[in-house]
Amino acid sequence: TAQDGGSGSISEPSTSAAVMLEVFNNLFAGIAEQMGHVLRRTASSVNVKERLDYSCAVFTASGELIANAPHVPVHLGAMGTTVRAILAERPQMSAGDVYVTNDPYRGGSHLPDITVVSPVHDPNTGKLLFFTACRAHHAEIGGIRPGSMPPGSKHLGEEGVLVSNFALVEAGVSHEHELRTLLTAAPYPSRRVDENLADLRAQVAANRQGADDLLKLVEQYSFETLQSQVLGIQQAAETKVRQALHQLNLDECEFTDYLETADGASVPICVKLEFLGGAGQPAAIIDFQGTAPTVAGNLNANRAIVTAAVLYVLRLLVDEDIPLNEGALRAVEIRLPTCLLNPEPGDTPETTPAVAAGNVETSQRVVDVLLGALGIAGASQGTMNNVLFGNGSFGYYETIAGGSGASADGPGADAVQIHMTNTRATDTEILERRHPVRLWEFSIRRNSSGEGKYRGGDGVVRKLEFLEPLQVSLITGRRGEHPPYGASGGSPGEIGENSLRRANGEVVTLPGICEFDVEAGDELIIKTPGGGGFGRCT
Repeated sequence: TAQDGGSGSISEPSTSAAVMLEVFNNLFAGIAEQMGHVLRRTASSVNVKERLDYSCAVFTASGELIANAPHVPVHLGAMGTTVRAILAERPQMSAGDVYVTNDPYRGGSHLPDITVVSPVHDPNTGKLLFFTACRAHHAEIGGIRPGSMPPGSKHLGEEGVLVSNFALVEAGVSHEHELRTLLTAAPYPSRRVDENLADLRAQVAANRQGADDLLKLVEQYSFETLQSQVLGIQQAAETKVRQALHQLNLDECEFTDYLETADGASVPICVKLEFLGGAGQPAAIIDFQGTAPTVAGNLNANRAIVTAAVLYVLRLLVDEDIPLNEGALRAVEIRLPTCLLNPEPGDTPETTPAVAAGNVETSQRVVDVLLGALGIAGASQGTMNNVLFGNGSFGYYETIAGGSGASADGPGADAVQIHMTNTRATDTEILERRHPVRLWEFSIRRNSSGEGKYRGGDGVVRKLEFLEPLQVSLITGRRGEHPPYGASGGSPGEIGENSLRRANGEVVTLPGICEFDVEAGDELIIKTPGGGGFGRCT
């Protein structure tokens, strides 16, 4: 495929070439999906095994995303940065090496998301051919609060154990013992080290499955053929994204939305899109100038998260089944100043900005501002509704569904995980068997969506009773002055509500971001936001 000068016309691949691209698209994506099956079957934690909070993908030898399984978008668009960061620091890798990292300033997202990266070498020549990688959310990795996403964290050191490009296996030697030491000897150590290591072994097994499957493809088709198809897959993605952006028929657009901090302040996230598309130019420049500076709390994100959100929105614009891959990003230029979306790291974790909520909340708001600028849908709930609880021996984490925004194509969906998350709710039986809680209600929050020609989707109501004293943390957005916006004249969705009903009957209204202790019999009630409507009512 190729772009024809400055006219904006795009040539299509021949039918036979298109068929082969589709075949290899599915072969690579199938490998990533099989990696996910292995990870889920062999993992130990509820968060991985039941909530499916993980992602798997395959990459080129230079760390560019080839294909992924349909897992968590905020993971998938960011992992390439992680692979490239490891490759830059460890250019001499051997067959069988395995690297572990959760460093948010080297392609990670936040500390609970641990990425395992494995190089794939030719068994005959030793040449580096590919990488396999998987990212899993470890519900406990230390920090000042159980669950490792403390609402009040001020620096990275308070959020858990930093594992920066650690060689778990190198030159045939396992360093699991040293990793255990790292997890236990940190200032705020993990509360579930055995579970961490069990899930990491599952991640290694998933990568090994992917490597074995890739080498079978090499044996069947030759590496040269695969390399050619990878280039074709990435070029096809770039072409499709360029076409989609061209069809919007826009010169420029911009939008601002707001995050609500723990102290109640509203901070802006701004974006401006300028559409170009001539020969040798990006189809669009996506500029986040005007976004708020780095904040004192943990809503700071990073370039990898912003890139993941941009990639996700670009994929939404393409009205056909193409995989996320690096080619789609070649169609645009992302301009990101130093701000809460791109903070400067310090010399130590104690001097580095906190980022625990950037992955889960700020990523959602980046999607909201992009969709708001394009005007193609009302805002979805705009939050992952993060609930964490635990004590000195465990931490549990969940995200809660809400309403999606309506669009010109129809109404939003009720009670779904939105945009940058694609996890599921823990089955009630598993939740109550593994943790000291009782789930009393999980229902649709009727009439919480915005009106319009098409209504947004409704949020949910989730009520949890605690059966013993625990520490609880909430990181939930859209609880203040900025409800999920409507588009093209549609009304906004309802903001979310949090409350705590004490065992003695007292009801306490909770802010969006907070931490508190509970006793046996206390009940947490979360009402999640609805989606914005689209179009004026007729």
